[in-house]
Amino acid sequence: MISKKIISGTAEELLRRAETSLPRDVEKALQAAYRAEREDIAKTQLKAILENIKYARAKAVPICQDTGLPVFYVKIGSRLEADLGAIDAAIVEGVRNATKKVPLRPNAVHPLTRKNSGDNTGTGVPVIEVELLQDADYLELTVLPKGAGSENMSSLRMLNPSEGIGGVKRFVLETVASAGGNSCPPTIIGVGIGGTADSAMSLSKKALLRRIGSRNADRGAAALEKGLLCDINGLGIGPMGLGGKTTALAVHIELAYCHTASLPVAVSMQCWANRRATARIYGNRVEFPEP
Repeated sequence: MISKKIISGTAEELLRRAETSLPRDVEKALQAAYRAEREDIAKTQLKAILENIKYARAKAVPICQDTGLPVFYVKIGSRLEADLGAIDAAIVEGVRNATKKVPLRPNAVHPLTRKNSGDNTGTGVPVIEVELLQDADYLELTVLPKGAGSENMSSLRMLNPSEGIGGVKRFVLETVASAGGNSCPPTIIGVGIGGTADSAMSLSKKALLRRIGSRNADRGAAALEKGLLCDINGLGIGPMGLGGKTTALAVHIELAYCHTASLPVAVSMQCWANRRATARIYGNRVEFPEP
């Protein structure tokens, strides 16, 4: 039986790890971008980013002052023994504890009054998405802290199906070009294609969880990922919007079947600090796989 205390402690630890240690695949992609870059200003920006990553990891302090809003992806095994009703409350408790102990900047405010809750929780926060895993006996938690600079550049468009792949490409490129340096490039671009308006946005954000270098299993989507990455880097926006070869580190696409009269396309942009961390809980045992 998985206790509320273990879930809460795991959520707190995930936030600590995500906020202070960038996943190795992201760091390696940034290192590769630094080696490939020829523009002096761009190289200077990438060097500062890489030094920042090392300092944050060594000192166990947040990578960025904007520690984001916590987004949790929860996978519940069908054979799991746990108080399912306590999972949400345990995650909220973990977020509150992490805000004090990591510490995290309190970012959660009421959308109308702008009053800050002071602990990164409130109605609808943390964001928690739940998925059921067939024939599994563990609880998996993944956290994706989402900063406002990149989140504010996210976009959704309901295309006419007749616009096809060309329309998808144009919309993604327009979104990235419009964002410029506001999303703190080099970015990771998550694209959700299909589903409904809300599920397309969800798909685009979930795409940010994938490792850099991975490709969608659908051959058409994989080809589109590759082509879009080339086109985006051809824009010349570069690190922090100051020009250069690397505007994006990756483009990740997720698909869902949609209505015959619809073609929803969503873009979730993530800054270079693509923070994420995952844990699996087996009873009283917690495992933290390499993010």
